Amino acid sequence: MRFFTMLALLVSVFARAQDNTIQIRLDATDAPRRLLHVKMMIPAKPGSMTLLYPQWIPGEHAPTGPIGDLVGLKISANGQAIPWKRDSVNMYAFHISVPPGSTAVDAVFDFISPPDSSGFSSGSSVTTQLAVLNWNQFLLYPQGVPSDQLRYKASLRVPNNWRYGTALPIARESGNEIEFQPTSLTTLIDSPVSTGLHYRTIELGEDRSAAHYLHLAGDSDRAIEMPPEEIEHYKNLVKETGALFGSRHYRSYHFLLTLSDHVASFGLEHHESSDDRIGERGVIDDGPRRLTADLLPHEFVHSWNGKYRRPAGLATPDYSQPMKGDLLWVYEGLTQYLGEILVPRSGLYTAQEFRDKLAAVAAALDHQSGRRWRPLADTAVAAQILYGAREDYSELRRGVDYYDEGTLIWLEADVLIRQLSKGTRSLNDFCRNFHGGPGGGPALKPYTFEDVVAALNSVQPYDWSAFLQSRLQSTEPHAPLGGILNGGWKLIYDSTRSELWKVAEAERKVVDLTYSLGLIVKDDGTVEDVAYGRLAQKAGIAPAAKLIAVNNRQFTPTVLRETVQHTAMNAQTIELLVKNGEYYSVHRIDYQGGEKYPHLERDETKPDILSKISEPLR
Repeated sequence: MRFFTMLALLVSVFARAQDNTIQIRLDATDAPRRLLHVKMMIPAKPGSMTLLYPQWIPGEHAPTGPIGDLVGLKISANGQAIPWKRDSVNMYAFHISVPPGSTAVDAVFDFISPPDSSGFSSGSSVTTQLAVLNWNQFLLYPQGVPSDQLRYKASLRVPNNWRYGTALPIARESGNEIEFQPTSLTTLIDSPVSTGLHYRTIELGEDRSAAHYLHLAGDSDRAIEMPPEEIEHYKNLVKETGALFGSRHYRSYHFLLTLSDHVASFGLEHHESSDDRIGERGVIDDGPRRLTADLLPHEFVHSWNGKYRRPAGLATPDYSQPMKGDLLWVYEGLTQYLGEILVPRSGLYTAQEFRDKLAAVAAALDHQSGRRWRPLADTAVAAQILYGAREDYSELRRGVDYYDEGTLIWLEADVLIRQLSKGTRSLNDFCRNFHGGPGGGPALKPYTFEDVVAALNSVQPYDWSAFLQSRLQSTEPHAPLGGILNGGWKLIYDSTRSELWKVAEAERKVVDLTYSLGLIVKDDGTVEDVAYGRLAQKAGIAPAAKLIAVNNRQFTPTVLRETVQHTAMNAQTIELLVKNGEYYSVHRIDYQGGEKYPHLERDETKPDILSKISEPLR
């Protein structure tokens, strides 16, 4: 009798648990027309209820939830419409009154995917051939319950003949219908789906019982023809991360790589996958491939640094609480550094390309006038306003510099650990200690500044607090180049463009004369930007103006570049005819020095630690 009583109790508990599961059905068959249709069933009790649309999106560090693209919202219970009212302060909140006798409410709405390819996940995410589906855009959730405690059962319908990839566990599929296993709201939002007509899945290998997949969705069959040697590099990436961290905090990992010129271009991290987007020819043309070589390594590292280990201020209980970005120089800065060194370690870059990329980063940060007024720490705190900042006068404004300057800071720390320990320890040891552990399924372990300092001291005793704070709070005019200088190299400038620099100019369609005249000009003559306090800006040239002629000759990129080249032989005045709005003006620049581009030059008086850092671990 006791057995049957216990069985009945378990059945009752299971039934209640099932009753509390929120159902969501996403119909993406109209995705090629930028329309997606949502139906939800949300368990509810009679009385007042508030439904929220996700506002603060993990990984985007800002309130970027695209509430403006939610349309046609209708809520009902037992077949009867329920009026809803948007909160007058929180635009992401909808208040309703659940009628007596109701156990659930139904919500239906559509989502309009924008045509604009700028921005992050709220930017364009669909074409006629593919779609990237981020669940935060297609759901509501009840206020007052942490996202870990909310259960969702999702299903998806994709266009006929489209294939898909996701880290979200699948319950069953039939034709173009996929039903996913029930999961928490946290995991659902953390598990996007890529789908498309031109689709390819590549197995990258298994390590520590975790399988790894690369899913390619392109706007054409040609787009997804990744060369075999490139596939080998990504297999190496899987091995290198295993050697670096010593554990994996996921069941399996899925790179969702979208190849299109018509969706927003970026990378967004998730615990068991990443939403990576580049141009249509990004894996088949050499130039785009080299410029985006660090994208997948960066987002992959986030599974350890950002998802498993996360700053306490970014580990919020739901998607309405504001995030605090003061430790983004660890979340993003350390990830940027590790992503950069994993590129040569995996074979995606040569050692020379790695140094050329580092030289460009170091030079850009070393010439920023904005660092005299805005410390690096403020770029992290102000991340939510800097992500959307304009590009004009960018080095005066400073942007999200905790990425690239994070690379310089963590490189310096790595070199310092190797010097102090006489080569017996490195930042690799910090990564294994701080991001390691038993591994397995996804987990979250928040940290503070003090935790980072303690972890560094456990690897190599030093005043790490002072080391970090001095670099975070500095308003000195120059970037922290200690990692390069003490790593056995020097930052120099000469008239030769590196191959990586040439590729960047070609892909961006610009002439980059930042370190000579102090301006960047697009191929059509538009001034993309000027460096504050440098020659072009002092001569009165401003961003968005248009260069018409150089020394009385019609502007072309070649004419401008060759004019600057000739100044290396003799000083001369360069006259630039500029159109600004409806007005024309002549601006004169006195200059001698020719073209100047950054490089790293070996300092033979010091050990070559930098080359050691870029060597494979496996």
